[in-house]
Amino acid sequence: MSATTPAPVLASTETYVEVQQFYAGQVHLLDTVQAEPFAATFTEDAVFDHSPTAPPIHGRAAIAREVAAFHQRQLDGERVQRRHWFNMMTVFEHPDGTLRTHYYALIVVTRKGLAVPVIAPSCTVDDVLVREDGRLRTRTRKVTPDQTIG
Repeated sequence: MSATTPAPVLASTETYVEVQQFYAGQVHLLDTVQAEPFAATFTEDAVFDHSPTAPPIHGRAAIAREVAAFHQRQLDGERVQRRHWFNMMTVFEHPDGTLRTHYYALIVVTRKGLAVPVIAPSCTVDDVLVREDGRLRTRTRKVTPDQTIG
């Protein structure tokens, strides 16, 4: 007789709300370009794969550097407001204690003087979340922009 690993289960409402609140705090830090505090929401050994044209970033310190550099490269000093909208999220609790999430993300960019924002990009995101000292942290994040889907 072989032992079977229990299947992941849909997260409880309480856990789902906790994940929503975690992401709300995380994107507020990202949208205000607080690179160090944003990176602190990841584990020390996290993997952040946010671009199809660049290799994944490994480690909290590297994530902080990349977030700051990315905003500088993408915006080239232009004053804009970026907003990350996460929605249509599923959260599964796995037997190993991790939470696995899948959600849609829209990044809305508003430029000074323009009334109509631009959505750039639209993507899906897959995360593995863990608890460290009772707090959620992102262990891995894989962002897949819609324009790369075949």
